[in-house]
Amino acid sequence: MNISSRIGKGLRVLGAAAALTAAASLSLASTAFADAGFQRWIQNFEATAVNSGISRQVYRAAFAGVSEPDAEVIEKARYQPEFRDDVWDYIDNRVNSEQVAKGQAERQRYSRWLDAIESRYGVDRDILLAIWSMETNFGAALQQHDRLHHLPRALATLAYLDKRRAGFARQQLIAALKIVQDGHVRVDKLTGSWAGAMGHTQFIPTSYRTWAVDIDGDNHPNVWESVPDALASAANLLKKNGWQTGKTWGFEVAVPAQYRGKLERDNRTIAQWASLGFRRANGQPLPNVGDRANLIRPAGDNGPAFLMMKNFFVLKSYNNADKYALAVGLLGDLIGGYSGLVKDWPRGYTPLSTEERYELQQRLAGRGFYDGKIDGKIGSGSKAAIMAFQGRAGIPADGNPSRELLTILRGN
Repeated sequence: MNISSRIGKGLRVLGAAAALTAAASLSLASTAFADAGFQRWIQNFEATAVNSGISRQVYRAAFAGVSEPDAEVIEKARYQPEFRDDVWDYIDNRVNSEQVAKGQAERQRYSRWLDAIESRYGVDRDILLAIWSMETNFGAALQQHDRLHHLPRALATLAYLDKRRAGFARQQLIAALKIVQDGHVRVDKLTGSWAGAMGHTQFIPTSYRTWAVDIDGDNHPNVWESVPDALASAANLLKKNGWQTGKTWGFEVAVPAQYRGKLERDNRTIAQWASLGFRRANGQPLPNVGDRANLIRPAGDNGPAFLMMKNFFVLKSYNNADKYALAVGLLGDLIGGYSGLVKDWPRGYTPLSTEERYELQQRLAGRGFYDGKIDGKIGSGSKAAIMAFQGRAGIPADGNPSRELLTILRGN
């Protein structure tokens, strides 16, 4: 088990005392300015941090050596797949055979802890495993140190350059510094995503301070290194936001022909939906007939339709996007051994298997069109490479990772 080490709280506060003393003695004013405006922002925000209960020693240690904004933060803030990708692209990248196999392996590995977490919080283990997959690929993303961001710098960048997120970033920065000050993580280990999400299950600092829990018994909620703590913290967040134990997030349904284009997001009891002729797409009986559900068709009438129950909307408390909550639900079902969708997405092309998506990237790289990571995930870089190849080949540049495209790449 990846259990956090038993380090005394006194030693955890900011790490080694000598390192902190040296960092605190560094004057921000004497740092070589790569961006004078950003440095002034850091200096000016110190007073706000102190008024919020942060010691000057902690603040200066957090920003020691920081001289310019994090350019990658602004670039990533512009592209958020939950709101830009087609739903099938988003789902294909996250709900696939590779992630299901990993999830089932982790289900076995952490079965004892998952038993304890389910017993204490009442949240389905497969949903927690799906969240872990979605957030950090079962922790693999935390090992990609070149893709992690120093949180004080990242959040200060957002506060300084992104007016829309400035209030959020300032709030998260204060919370992050309080986590350091409380001794939960060393300042040099305070890393995460461009928006401040931390650890295996990607808690933003305010969420950590509200919902992070210790379940492995060391009195330290360690979402960075302890998988049990991270999964239990995610379960606590969902429980406190209204998760209904023993109930599903939703299920695919067959929509009667007369309701095409109608009733989108209507809220009715399951019994009422049944009276209108709605049935589960897999032929099974409708569950929980007294509960209420909303009809959602993420790809319109030509794609799969779902009756979403309360737990779907609880999942959105983790990430407020329909695509995210749907992907978690679908992946959790598959990890738990349930079947996939009955009706496929209206892609307009023949999709690739997980293995073929790797091959597609490899063949594009071999022809000099793609220089990104070979990971089977078709993101903006892969799509740009596909379109470049399609343009060179004289075929419509739609950017789709299709079986037809792979057949062309396999040829001469």
